[in-house]
Amino acid sequence: MIEERLVDLETKLAYQEDTIQALNEVVCEQQKQIDQLEATCKLLIDRIGQLSAAVDMDKIVDEKPPHY
Repeated sequence: MIEERLVDLETKLAYQEDTIQALNEVVCEQQKQIDQLEATCKLLIDRIGQLSAAVDMDKIVDEKPPHY
């Protein structure tokens, strides 16, 4: 009886350790993706700022459209 319980506990422990390892791998992969997305967002924000500054320099105030 006690031996069966011990075997059951060891089996459950082995499954839990496997599950924890699998979850850890998923979390690590997700963190890598988050880091890549943050880097991409920063690049996009910088690029938008550069383009916005360039447009502000070239802005023409109150010019009539060419079809007038």
